[in-house]
Amino acid sequence: QVRLEESGGGSVQAGGSLRLSCVASPANCVGWFRQAPGKEREGVAWISLAGDKDYWADSVKDRFTISRDNPGNTIYLQMNSLEPEDSGMYYCAALRDLRCWEETLWNHWGQGTQVTVAS
Repeated sequence: QVRLEESGGGSVQAGGSLRLSCVASPANCVGWFRQAPGKEREGVAWISLAGDKDYWADSVKDRFTISRDNPGNTIYLQMNSLEPEDSGMYYCAALRDLRCWEETLWNHWGQGTQVTVAS
């Protein structure tokens, strides 16, 4: 059983910042996905705890950073220069498989936390 605990989120003006946190254990991959009303879920960023791999969606590169603490059970998503298009429900997810890039394999999900960016 994978333990997932999310925190963070909230409302902010465009250009502002928010930080999401997720405790995920045990897991090899931990990431954040988001879904806006009427849109499909998309992967935002993930990090491999077993190696040095990480990923950001093109839409958030240079604005969002995913990092881990030491010993690595808490994953942070620092979101800067937020845009209204970043609004949505953000879900922390975990995967015990090593193939983080296979989005269809992600099978442990948090309850989600709302991010709202006002223009």
